[in-house]
Amino acid sequence: MNLGEFRFRPRLADSLRGYTKDDFRADAAAGVTVGVVALPLAMAFGIASGVKPEQGIFTAIIAGFLIATFGGSKVQIGGPAGAFVVLLYAIVERYGVASLLISTFMAGVLMFAMGALRLGNLIRFIPVSIVIGFTNGIAVIIALQQVKDFLGLSIAKMPANFFSQVDALWHALDTLNTTALALGAASLAIVVFWPKSYAANDASWRRWMARVPGTIVVLLLGTLAVSLAGLQVETIGTRFGGIPQGLPAFSLPEFNWETAQNLAMPTLSIALLGAIESLLCARVADGLIHDRHDPNQELMAQGIANFVAPFFGGIAATGTVARTVTNVRSGARTPIAGIVHSATLLAIVLALAPLAHDIPLASLAAILLFVAWNMGDWREFARLRHFSLSYRTILLATFLLTVVFDITVAVQAGLVLASLFFIRRISTLTRVEPISLPADYATTASGRRVAAYRIFGSLFFGSVTRLEQLLDPAQPLADVVVLELHQVINLDTTGLDALRSLHRMLQRRGGRLVIAEPNEQPLSLMRRSGFVDEIGERSVFDELDAALTAVSADQGS
Repeated sequence: MNLGEFRFRPRLADSLRGYTKDDFRADAAAGVTVGVVALPLAMAFGIASGVKPEQGIFTAIIAGFLIATFGGSKVQIGGPAGAFVVLLYAIVERYGVASLLISTFMAGVLMFAMGALRLGNLIRFIPVSIVIGFTNGIAVIIALQQVKDFLGLSIAKMPANFFSQVDALWHALDTLNTTALALGAASLAIVVFWPKSYAANDASWRRWMARVPGTIVVLLLGTLAVSLAGLQVETIGTRFGGIPQGLPAFSLPEFNWETAQNLAMPTLSIALLGAIESLLCARVADGLIHDRHDPNQELMAQGIANFVAPFFGGIAATGTVARTVTNVRSGARTPIAGIVHSATLLAIVLALAPLAHDIPLASLAAILLFVAWNMGDWREFARLRHFSLSYRTILLATFLLTVVFDITVAVQAGLVLASLFFIRRISTLTRVEPISLPADYATTASGRRVAAYRIFGSLFFGSVTRLEQLLDPAQPLADVVVLELHQVINLDTTGLDALRSLHRMLQRRGGRLVIAEPNEQPLSLMRRSGFVDEIGERSVFDELDAALTAVSADQGS
């Protein structure tokens, strides 16, 4: 990397130039709104990830502040996300919470390095079929994990494996808590049918109600029901002892290199998933505000947030689509709204943390069920029949592997499948076609036979078999072979090796290989590898007609 190319310029710095009181009022209103929306989601995602609810809130406060301050998007809101739930829960189950914190801050270093090395645009090369597949798979797992609290089942510890989870739920059905089920169902109905701010424009009472997020209404009503009616359901207080009133002190997770080596794959998974989610979210925000984010700056901000948050007990964070969309629709103009969002959460924790003791877990489960439903692109399954076999295979394989195994395996398999299908597709586009030659070009002046072929596409390791008709020793081959490469857009070393084999075969027979009209990339590789020197400069022509004229006259033969 050229250090002169390193650039660290948060969008906040640009946004503050010409910043007005009207901008602050709009950002403050949006920040308070999204902060209220983020509160129940932060707690719910923390619990679903296998940690305490306050760790989700601390992540939203600290990581959200850092992402807004140093990010490359004007309106993105960062914090704990549903996309991480499955991955983080599996890490906690296998390695423990301390190892999760270590993985998170190591992932932060990796994400910052990705941004510093300007690799942000590479994330966009991940096929949409993989993104939809693992997103829908994550949504299914999130929903499955909420069944326990939604039904009030007595399960000491939910396993991380899909089949084990189904088995545990099945065998615990006889412990169904009808009170928890009724509370959860009522909470889900409120969240689903509560007027949404972006759809409540038809009546003044709906607009007034939509100012209060349905998730907050669920928390308030659920907490009141538990406090006043004495409902016998599990709450944040009964499981976690409540939420501390204030931020945790800075502390260093126990770190040793042996543990770090075992966490290589979890670290890579957190970094890649965080990068994908944050940049996808930033692209959604760009479409809403007609702007363009800086992907490398965004990755560096995500890296800083994920590096710092674990020192205060925080978990992995990324850009969050639901909260970012809420931020935009609430009138946010600059990253100040994200900073206000974090300040709002901090103020709520400092002032109202004791009230969280009676928040029922059934209500939080209902909120996450709603999040899981909105998270998935379920219509894509119905539309699969309209797409190619490769698209269907990649999407379904990624989806099933995410559900049955984990997102790391799913994304790896999806990328392998996508690569194989891409190679197959490009190889089918590569063609070798004979060129019909006039009689005066079909033989040289010395009587040797001449054949010309036009190659289309990419001559690479997946398509060199297209040259088999020329390389087969059992097939009759002309003495002089002219290859027109004007339509060859790419040549790799395997393709070059195939050309070299053809040249040597002709050379053994006393023949000759001639290259005509090569493009810049193939010609550059042939020169750098010494292939042009091997066949001779007189065997490379800028035009096909010039090559055929020279060959027919036996020039350079």
